[in-house]
Amino acid sequence: MKELLEYLARGLVEHPDQVRVNEVHEDDGAIVLELSVADDDYGSVIGRGGRTAAALRLLVKTAATRSQRRVFVDIVDG
Repeated sequence: MKELLEYLARGLVEHPDQVRVNEVHEDDGAIVLELSVADDDYGSVIGRGGRTAAALRLLVKTAATRSQRRVFVDIVDG
């Protein structure tokens, strides 16, 4: 899931070398993927009205359900 999110985010931003994904394992078995990009790329990742961020979350969550895992995507300041 981490690699998928990195791949998708790098395709959206102007500075793909600054894309970082941190994987955090929660106590309940869920995985949180924290996405961090360059300051001027946050708009590209979030999108108008949050549509791009919602699409990223949906794609990662759909891929995760195939492997029967719970994965959440957070967009954080880097």
